[in-house]
Amino acid sequence: MELFAIFFKAFLSDNIVFMSFLALCPFIGMSSDENKSLGMGLAVTFVTVLATCVTYPVFWFVLKPYGLDFLQTLAFILVIASLVQLVEFYLKKCAPGLYNSMGIYLALITTNCAILYVTLNNISRQYKFIEALIYSIGVAFGFLVALLLLAGIRGRIKSSPIPAFMKGTPILFVSASLLSMAFMGFAGLVK
Repeated sequence: MELFAIFFKAFLSDNIVFMSFLALCPFIGMSSDENKSLGMGLAVTFVTVLATCVTYPVFWFVLKPYGLDFLQTLAFILVIASLVQLVEFYLKKCAPGLYNSMGIYLALITTNCAILYVTLNNISRQYKFIEALIYSIGVAFGFLVALLLLAGIRGRIKSSPIPAFMKGTPILFVSASLLSMAFMGFAGLVK
């Protein structure tokens, strides 16, 4: 039951985009359609889970025993950057259409604060390895759902009669803020 609570909290009540306001650049930039959103969400999910699988043992079996915990941010960024390069190579070879549509946002996964936030949170909350994985999956799925929700709303906005002063960025931010308020309803469901 505790693993479900960790997942649910990371996925909904502490959604990385709507509650922590992290990863907003890819959230806004890659939510123009569902396919881009799905591709970005899956890439971030893959990198987040793999980053947790690598950074967790690096911290607990290398950095911590040798008193090098102060290097955790640097070490984690290096791990995340390496993993993003692997994803980039894979997408370039196996899914060139998705690779081209993601453009600069694929490289920005390296500096995606949400991934670093997850890896640092796993350490600061002192999760066990399985708990850290569940938390990572929950955060990544929450990011994916946020992208898909905004992509769906943006699709509806294109065919809706929007007043001229609200077209473009203003209606996008109003929509995102309303989504954030909706997700506040999940706060407190899991302690």
